[in-house]
Amino acid sequence: MKKRLITTIAAGAAAALALAGCSAGAEADGAGPGNGDKTDLTINVFSGWAEDVAVSNVWKEVLESKGYDVTLTTTTAGPGFTGLSQGNYDVNFDAWLPSTHKSYWDKYGDKLENLGAWYDKAPLTLAVNKDAPIDSIDQLAANADAFGNKIIGIEPGAGETAIVKDSVIPQYGLTKMDFVTSSTAAMLAELKKDISNGDNVVVTLWKPHWAYNEFPLKDLKDPKGALGEPDSINTIVRKGFTDDYPALAKWFGSFSFPDDKLFDLENKMFNSGADESEYPRIVKDWLADNKDFADSLTK
Repeated sequence: MKKRLITTIAAGAAAALALAGCSAGAEADGAGPGNGDKTDLTINVFSGWAEDVAVSNVWKEVLESKGYDVTLTTTTAGPGFTGLSQGNYDVNFDAWLPSTHKSYWDKYGDKLENLGAWYDKAPLTLAVNKDAPIDSIDQLAANADAFGNKIIGIEPGAGETAIVKDSVIPQYGLTKMDFVTSSTAAMLAELKKDISNGDNVVVTLWKPHWAYNEFPLKDLKDPKGALGEPDSINTIVRKGFTDDYPALAKWFGSFSFPDDKLFDLENKMFNSGADESEYPRIVKDWLADNKDFADSLTK
């Protein structure tokens, strides 16, 4: 997703935790939420995944208004699952299951809890410019030259990257194409450049994603089902979370984020030219304009 986001760890808070030998979820001084929950909360955010950045920032703003002390820490998926399983983080809102993050869930799932899906039917895609000369992945090998013989991917350790490499490429005979992996930001920059220049481009994408509102795109059909069935996006937490945060466990396990609101927020955060330092203000203003939705998150 867009600008690679946040690691907003306040230096003072980090130092205090280190000196106290505290783990994620430690109780902070002060009034706190006053509902039996611990005060400090560490949200892990997967680097480059816009929906995760948006949703995590929403929860940070909502919870801090209720007395929680919230830290966002950004990692790729592998370190995120590892950190959650070790209790270094409390929650992540972007576990794509059962397919995209299957390998991580198989490895760490017995040390985690899944509070449920907040978004259903989230597919992985290979997307191309809308006027591209093909409509299906099974046409890509024969038209590789039209796309510079490249598939533009995201982070090497991403679940989608593994699926494209291990399933899509061999099933569709794309081994002669160059599968370029780097980062979501680099993928989006290449997508923007090629579309602006009128060039064909094929990228690994997923829904929900603001790029579908920003650029004229179409998804290539996947007749072999190599990308798998659409996932749901789940909230996962460390073991013991529900005991430490009974109120949060209820809220996190029951919320959903409709497409229209998610895309509206993502557009304001990522398509307005805003720097990530402006995300808190953008989210606060957005929540004020969507008060009914904001209030529903903690009911």
